[in-house]
Amino acid sequence: MSNEHKIPSLADSRAAIDRIDRELVKLFCERMQVSADVAEYKRSVGMPVTDAARERALLAKVSELAGTEMEENVRTLYATILAISKAYQHERLNTSSKLEHKISTAVKETSPIFPARAKVACQGVEGAYSLKAAEKLFSCPEVRFYKTFGDVFDAIDRGECRYGVLPIENSTAGSVTQIYDLMSNHRFYIVRALRLKVDHCLLAKPGTKRADITEIVSHQQALSQCAGYIAQLSGVKATPFPNTAKAAEFAKSAPAGVAAIASRDCASLYGLEVLDTDIQDNANNYTRFICISKTPEIYPGADKTSIILTVPHKPGSLSRLLTQIDAMHINLTKLESRPIPGHDFEFLFYFDLESPIESPALLRLLGELESSSETFRYLGTYREML
Repeated sequence: MSNEHKIPSLADSRAAIDRIDRELVKLFCERMQVSADVAEYKRSVGMPVTDAARERALLAKVSELAGTEMEENVRTLYATILAISKAYQHERLNTSSKLEHKISTAVKETSPIFPARAKVACQGVEGAYSLKAAEKLFSCPEVRFYKTFGDVFDAIDRGECRYGVLPIENSTAGSVTQIYDLMSNHRFYIVRALRLKVDHCLLAKPGTKRADITEIVSHQQALSQCAGYIAQLSGVKATPFPNTAKAAEFAKSAPAGVAAIASRDCASLYGLEVLDTDIQDNANNYTRFICISKTPEIYPGADKTSIILTVPHKPGSLSRLLTQIDAMHINLTKLESRPIPGHDFEFLFYFDLESPIESPALLRLLGELESSSETFRYLGTYREML
């Protein structure tokens, strides 16, 4: 008699899977009922829903039960089950965290209409793209210019301006990493965001020809966005400047052969000539700006939430966090990591979550992340303008 394993038919295998699925669903529903009983007990004795030690022990146990081959798959499955279970317990208990209360208070106390007039801090000088963004966000902003991005944050802290407008990322050159680092060191809230179409021009003193140019000055992001164009100008040096408009201002009095990459507006502002237009490598070149304030303001239509947090420096920590977000049916639109100064191989993670502020699932998720993360910062819930 042959000892070879007989492969069952596809119909038989599917019938077996259907039978197993019925048992799994029944057991899952039974588990959730027990989870509800656990929630009621926790309510009676004043215990929090999240029990990190219990979760670690459970994940270790199921990993051992699964064996080496299926260990990671089972850990992923149970991370999802735990996330669903905690959300269900919060729903049953109708619990709210301090953060949920803070957000609810901000929603109630914020005016239903975004202000038309306000004192707004921007980095740079007249002609800066931040000014363009401020003028799109506000009908009549009173703009004050500051030398550095850090100065803008400080101006908000000191109360010199109610708002600050800062670039945070570009569709071509990526994130403005300095802003992310400053975000982790200052207490503030994002109240609105804007995607601004950016069309760069090459500007120089009147009478200058492209062949005369030996150096181009601009912000590092603008230089990156126009890298292909600059490469075509053989032998031209690219020099970073703190701001595109400041570069244009410098070009006005710089030695012959110096040109600037900046907006068309800077040509008339600083008496320069436009040598070339739309020189960015990507025709769809957008920069995302954030508008920040010292206190949380959540206006109607707010559907994007930004947070900062850390996860344990262990395998699978970030994966389990992403599973938790997915279990809440909340869309993750951005994930950025930045090294923590003085901590080798440890990172802060920046998340953009897409969900209406009215969503109970979003509020529960934020409450859970705040209670379970060693470092957590809520950066605001806001609407992004196009």
